[in-house]
Amino acid sequence: MNFTLNRRAFAWASGAALSLLVVAGCAAVRPTPNSPPAGFSALFNGRDLQGFRGGDTYDHRKLMALSEADRAAQVAKWTKTMTEVSTKTGKPHWYGENGELVNDGFGAYATTEKDYGDFELLVEYKTVPLADSGIYLRGVPQVQIWDHNEADPQNLGRAKGSGGLWNNSPGAPGKDPSVLADRPFGEWNQFRILMTGARVSVWLNGKQVVDHALLENYYDRKTPIPARGPIQLQTHGGEIRWRNVFIREIGTLEANKILAAHGEDTGYKSVFNGRDFTGWAGPVDNYEVVNGAIQCRPSKGGTIYTTAEYGDFKARVEFKLPPGGNNGLAIRYPGQGDTAYDGMCELQVLDDNYEKATNSKIDPRQAHGSAYGMVAAARGYQRPIGEWNFEEVTVKGSQIKVELNGTLILDTDLSKVTEYMANSKHPGKDRTSGHFGFAGHNDPVAFRNIRIEGL
Repeated sequence: MNFTLNRRAFAWASGAALSLLVVAGCAAVRPTPNSPPAGFSALFNGRDLQGFRGGDTYDHRKLMALSEADRAAQVAKWTKTMTEVSTKTGKPHWYGENGELVNDGFGAYATTEKDYGDFELLVEYKTVPLADSGIYLRGVPQVQIWDHNEADPQNLGRAKGSGGLWNNSPGAPGKDPSVLADRPFGEWNQFRILMTGARVSVWLNGKQVVDHALLENYYDRKTPIPARGPIQLQTHGGEIRWRNVFIREIGTLEANKILAAHGEDTGYKSVFNGRDFTGWAGPVDNYEVVNGAIQCRPSKGGTIYTTAEYGDFKARVEFKLPPGGNNGLAIRYPGQGDTAYDGMCELQVLDDNYEKATNSKIDPRQAHGSAYGMVAAARGYQRPIGEWNFEEVTVKGSQIKVELNGTLILDTDLSKVTEYMANSKHPGKDRTSGHFGFAGHNDPVAFRNIRIEGL
């Protein structure tokens, strides 16, 4: 979905109308340089490196895993290189000049001291021929900046222009920009970058060049990118100037609406009317409708399910957990038995802090988003207790994907599973169709905005 054209998608967004004006022409809506639009804050103050530290192409998780002393020493080492004076120019590698943040192509990357989750980032840059730079998102490379006129004997994709998520795998969505939008050298270029979870959309000079693509983890492609991390302005051997670097942090409600809006017109249909259990079967008396959401009654449970059956499908649902909350998504459920074993699987819905909340241990294959007892999902991507999470599940053949709040936490083929938790086999895992539902386990876990698209 093109967010620059879809007014409905931005009707609810904070500062939305102004954001659209920014895309059309940044300079027109800012009376002075480095004066952020409403709702945004300036990362660069127009004068110096306040708010920035040094950084490199370095896994942010590994940096945070260092001892406090070792981490401080590493950051200090990087930061020192930013103010070292170039023997060629007689100026520091990074410096402020006339409201611009200038880098000569050397020194560590300008890295925000603060880490960010979901955000909207506005950046202007101007660079030189043969340039090669980029913007790291949560410390992960990168939104590409380079010279599309330069010869490209290695077929790296220079001719396609800037703005792509260049470190994504070959052929992956977003790796290459969809259109060439770079301006001639000597002119300022304008980025608008929207990030929800690992989903990234990029506009360059008012043209959308990346549409809601997953940013892959350059450091470990089997692991999702961090939930939070710094913004980094890369140095890469050629002068680049930055100005009007503004950021707006995106809250839960807006992030969920962005995620829900993308692809909503492809065939999703609501399977819950928000009032009663029309279209549902199973022990519905063990559940109740509270403020438009299905909620398991305290100390009750059992699997309720849609009367309709599905083969291959996508499901979208918002859920909210109490502390230690436990439930599950029933996938291809036969209408009887335990969905974790008799159905294709139960995709666990569980408080990410379950161990702390209940003072008990779990197997990794019991964590949220996991194919219960078979394949573990990545952890650490839930919203705080009491907030609504957005989850999208794709079931195609024996393949299951779970995307939580915009981050892919499970991508597995159940036909290849041969090891099971407690050596308990799952006879239903090869089912090709069945019902969709919720496997309650006594906790008041709530579900709303339940939509399914047959594939």
